[in-house]
Amino acid sequence: MRTDVKAAFSAAALLAAFGLLVSGCGGSAKKPVAVAPVKPAKPHCAYPAGWTALANRIHAAVYCPGWLPDPLTDQLKGPWNNINSVSPDRSYLESFVWQDTEGGGTSGELHINLRGYPGRTKIPGCNTGGVDSQNVPCFADPHGTITEQGIKATLFTVNQDADQWHLLLAWRHAGGLYTVSEHLAPPLDYNHVIRYLKLELRNLVLIKPSPAT
Repeated sequence: MRTDVKAAFSAAALLAAFGLLVSGCGGSAKKPVAVAPVKPAKPHCAYPAGWTALANRIHAAVYCPGWLPDPLTDQLKGPWNNINSVSPDRSYLESFVWQDTEGGGTSGELHINLRGYPGRTKIPGCNTGGVDSQNVPCFADPHGTITEQGIKATLFTVNQDADQWHLLLAWRHAGGLYTVSEHLAPPLDYNHVIRYLKLELRNLVLIKPSPAT
């Protein structure tokens, strides 16, 4: 066979083989499978019994903190729950605190307060104390809003009473005022506290009174 004929035959064979390969690849190709977006985990209250008892006591919904910075937990009357208080007007204060005292003093602190004021949406008044005591709003100096899981909360940076030196988020639900605040203190700076407050707001679990109450 002539050399030019052999070359033409070889080229034709290669083209045929390439055509089969392309055809095979095209025939076996599958459309990309759509992957459903991963839904964020639903907020979870680790110790709901205590919060349900609180809701039953005040005959109103309460918010359990589904996330708190380690080592704090949401357990009422637990090792980190240093204030568990309900006032005659049914408002409540739940406080959780951890302090670093290994060096003989307090070198660091994590302190979170949760409050509820059933049946009232107006910011309460607080007494500043001292010789020049004044009655002022307990939460003041608003700095915008933060929205998580449908809750639009206002950030307050000047607060009184147990929330003094805290950054605080306040919002309204079902005719009541609710707040969560965190102490601006080492080991946290301002931006870190804001990140924590967003996580705390994002993971709140609304707990309603039992139907029989």
